[in-house]
Amino acid sequence: IKALNPKPAGDFDHLVVQTAIPDVLMKRLPSHQGGGWRVELNSDTLPRVLVNQEYYTQVSKSASQKKDREYLSTQLQNANWLVRAMDQRAQTILKVAAEIVEQQDAFFNYGIEFLAPLKLSDIAKVIEMHESTVSRVTTNKYIGTPRGIFELKYFFTAAIPSLGGGELHSAETVRHKIKILIGEEALPNVLSDDKIVDLLRAQGIDIARRTIAKYRESMGIQSSVERRRQLKAAI
Repeated sequence: IKALNPKPAGDFDHLVVQTAIPDVLMKRLPSHQGGGWRVELNSDTLPRVLVNQEYYTQVSKSASQKKDREYLSTQLQNANWLVRAMDQRAQTILKVAAEIVEQQDAFFNYGIEFLAPLKLSDIAKVIEMHESTVSRVTTNKYIGTPRGIFELKYFFTAAIPSLGGGELHSAETVRHKIKILIGEEALPNVLSDDKIVDLLRAQGIDIARRTIAKYRESMGIQSSVERRRQLKAAI
């Protein structure tokens, strides 16, 4: 009895997983409204900051000294500036999200294999803002879509060239292809990184073995040796 743990539940992880709340929402418009997508801010996540003009008027009436009136005027200007700044930031998030939806239309219609390579500078150029602004408003900001909730940063992926200089492939799409190939393998045909290179090149994707290894490790997928050992143990 002394060897038993008096608090057995203490071994369990007590971290609470917080579900991401989308800052932007998108939904498909019906055909009679022209089709396409509607992108709008999630009103539940917007900060509700208003300036109480009535209170300012009431307080300013009792300000008899010039310095008091100047102080109240300055604070009112600061409050109004904050409200305008927050509104401008919200509109910037909406503008960036709308352009991302425009650029990644094929992904939302057909799935991850159609995710297009995209850079921050691509969006910044179209909406005529600085690249750093786009980076800032897409960090820790989420969009709710028919395909799930995604961080806006998810849609910015590196480009993988095609053999023969054709259409570019998104790095995220290539990761997805690697995951599918490995998920379908069975003994004795466990795929080495070199074999995955050959299979992807057969699909027109020009990729190096070290890139395969990097993507595989980023997804928490073990080497072919470890996967073969696990498959044998499961028999």
